[in-house]
Amino acid sequence: MDEKSNKLLLALVMLFLFAVIVLQYVCPGTECQLLRLQAFSSPVPDPYRSEDENSSRFVPRYNFSRGDLLRKVDFDIKGDDLIVFLHIQKTGGTTFGRHLVRNIQLEQPCECRVGQKKCTCHRPGKRETWLFSRFSTGWSCGLHADWTELTSCVPAVVDGKRDARLRPSRWRIFQILDASSKDRWGSSSFNSGANSPSSPKTRSTPKSGKNFHYITILRDPVSRYLSEWRHVQRGATWKASLHVCDGRPPTSEELPSCYTGDDWSGCPLKEFMDCPYNLANNRQVRMLSDLTLVGCYNLSVMPEKQRNKILLESAKSNLKHMAFFGLTEFQRKTQYLFEKTFNMNFISPFTQYNTTRASSVEINEEIQKRIEELNFLDMELYSYAKDLFLQRYQFMRQKEHQDARRKRQEQRKFLKGRFLQTHFHSQSQGQNQSPSQNLSQNPNPNPNQNLTQSLSQNLTQRFNPNLIQKENRGRQKQGSGRKQSGSSSSNGTNDYIGSVETWR
Repeated sequence: MDEKSNKLLLALVMLFLFAVIVLQYVCPGTECQLLRLQAFSSPVPDPYRSEDENSSRFVPRYNFSRGDLLRKVDFDIKGDDLIVFLHIQKTGGTTFGRHLVRNIQLEQPCECRVGQKKCTCHRPGKRETWLFSRFSTGWSCGLHADWTELTSCVPAVVDGKRDARLRPSRWRIFQILDASSKDRWGSSSFNSGANSPSSPKTRSTPKSGKNFHYITILRDPVSRYLSEWRHVQRGATWKASLHVCDGRPPTSEELPSCYTGDDWSGCPLKEFMDCPYNLANNRQVRMLSDLTLVGCYNLSVMPEKQRNKILLESAKSNLKHMAFFGLTEFQRKTQYLFEKTFNMNFISPFTQYNTTRASSVEINEEIQKRIEELNFLDMELYSYAKDLFLQRYQFMRQKEHQDARRKRQEQRKFLKGRFLQTHFHSQSQGQNQSPSQNLSQNPNPNPNQNLTQSLSQNLTQRFNPNLIQKENRGRQKQGSGRKQSGSSSSNGTNDYIGSVETWR
């Protein structure tokens, strides 16, 4: 029994070695082996499908152009490009910000020391940062600065100081923004007419010539609102936020406080919703729009309906033209789109947390409807953002599949051409004679023509042997005179075959 098993094992080993030798002869390179390993490997499940099953049945609502869907930033981390993270409260921005400083594969990773919130993210070979965020440069433009603040402050800060040493005081921030406002308007005083949406206005460009790529994260408005309420209940106030617009912060009349005392801790949800000045209402639209178009926080500049329309359209436009934005509810898709946009890969995959503080709050249908009404602008913006986000994801995935299919086709063509070249080369070597014999028997001095005729004769002999036998019988009847005289169009292969038949 052992002898039979040994023989069977030996036969299997010999069969495997024979298959390896044949495979190496057919395809000497590593391309064939890699393709066969991929073919026999088990299919990998799609990590993005399990995140949201509804994405397969996603029906677009908006018509976006190819330029809107294709987000590809030629981010030069060694040059002057700078990623600016616009961090909106309670959207998962803290988690995403940590990914940016701790979870990206970089030539020179960020240095994050234990016990310190900020990390040092320098460019390779330089002492300046490539990332403008709370975990790299701190709140350099104020706590949770919005789009209006960042687009005015970041260029001025970068032009004024090197990014690695950014830590201006509040007085310094006001000085920078005031100087930026003077450059744009010629005066630092507030002018309501200049804030009219019809007035022409251009943003100042940085003197350093840096390219600023703005990114942000959005969240479902109801979940974000409840999360902010729970955060305020625990004592959060964000008093340090500057809300600077047109070079100055809002007055107490323009932005009254919803509470008296140091904080608003312990407030019930009804009281949180009843405050008409609560910045939690439509926070995402306000932080993504250009507030100078509506007179900043001065509500008397225009009617409320017109103001809301301008804010929503401005937020949509800014969001669409940002280099990247992600959604808290789609962590893996957010990771995928960021990697494809900036050509930067994360070390560990993002984790989708379905259980949050907001999800633990039980509200009835009436309260949810009230929250949606208070955040009707955010609801419209999130619907627009989700549609654009999923369309970008599907577009990038289809493009990835098309590129992979095109690459496989090119590999097949290359392998097929290499196989034919190897096969014809081996056949031609077996049929061709030495150069001296070819010259004596064939007066044609063109070697390429001889090789072509030889290959044609060889293929004809392989696939139609009866025709060759008939031609050989005709040559035998003609005698040796035919062999000596010959024709100038006959090649070395025909002479060789005729010689063998005559010898027989």
